[in-house]
Order: sequence, then C-alpha cells, then structure tokens
Amino acid sequence: MLNEIIPINTKEKEFDMLMNIYQKACNQVYEMVNGLKFEYNNIFNRNIINHATSRIKAPKSIVNKMKKKNLELNYKNLVDNINDIAGVRVVCPVKEDVYTVVKIIEKIPSWNLILEKDYIKNPKKSGYSGYHMIVEVPVKIFDSNLKNQIFVKVEIQIRTMAMDFWAENEHKMKYKSNKKISFWDSKRLEFYAKAINFIDDKLSRINKRQEIKNYKY
Repeated sequence: MLNEIIPINTKEKEFDMLMNIYQKACNQVYEMVNGLKFEYNNIFNRNIINHATSRIKAPKSIVNKMKKKNLELNYKNLVDNINDIAGVRVVCPVKEDVYTVVKIIEKIPSWNLILEKDYIKNPKKSGYSGYHMIVEVPVKIFDSNLKNQIFVKVEIQIRTMAMDFWAENEHKMKYKSNKKISFWDSKRLEFYAKAINFIDDKLSRINKRQEIKNYKY
C-alpha cells in the first residue's frame, strides 16, 4: 500500500492503518526526546529541553497540502512527498540547547537524516525561527504484504522558548483567525520576531557566563 498508486480515501481502514504506522514513528521520536531530557538532566544536572509535544496531521490537512502541491491523491505521493504527517516539537531554554539536541539526533545510528533546515541562522521572511529536521525512523509492523520493518518520516521542529512563544501566536493570528491579518500587523510581527531574537541572544550570553562559573566551581 505504501508505494502503490491507490487513491486516498481518508474514511477507509487502509488510511487508518497508515496513520497508525506514522503514529508509531511519532511515538518513537517523542519517547527518545523525553528520554534525552531525563538522562541529560540526570547526568549533567542541566535541562536542555523544557518540553516536547507530538501530533499526527489531520486527514483534511494532509489532503489540502497534497492539493496545494498539485499532487495526485494517492498513497505513493502521500508517503513520498508529505514529510510532516508525523511531527514532534522540542522546546529548549536557549539557542545552545537547540544545537545540542540537533547534534544528538544527527548521531542516532538507527535513524536516517533526510533533511535539515536552520531557520535560526536564516529566519524565514515572516520572522519565524527554529531548526527543522526530517528523519526516518524504523517501525516494526505486522502485515503480510509488507516487510517486518519500514522507515517512516517524522518532522522534528526544535525551538527556544522565546521562538515558540512567537511562533504559536503568529500561527494563531495568521492561520487560525477568520479574518486576514493586515499588512502592517504582519510587519509588526516581523519586528517582534527580531526583538525576541535579540532577547534570545542576550539570554544565551547570560547562560554561557553561568555555565563557565559552574564549571570553575
């Protein structure tokens, strides 16, 4: 089913089975992140992850994204071209923690790193900042038509608490509201993103100084 050109019907059991596979992949990444949070704090007495959340994209959102990309609505196109069906968001205290988490994920031997985008060093035009990764994780399945293990894509978004605050509000104002945001309010959001980035950098500097002091003592 995964690589077949079968039309998508979100109300059929085949679609639910596929979403269940994505859910298993999502759970695996989410559990790894929470395990990392616990172990890093336990070993180094330092919290590099504030919290993490996970989600599976809604069927309507998947179909709309495929239409937006001008993709024929079949399972092959869904699996090959939609990378964010399973998503995990990791929120860190400061920027250095983001890159620490990135380096750890890059070194996980059983995962395949497909794509990385650094929107911290190169923010989007809207002002959005964050670090995005697409990874493939192995998922065991029990289906006579498929192998016992397949690799499933999961999108990981890693942000600081300040970046997450801005992104959540921007998304709510731009995409969850019934009214289109004005040109000037969009510009204000861009300005506020830069202001938050400035504050984020200041917090990082303070954090570095504290780490140096802790190391000395």
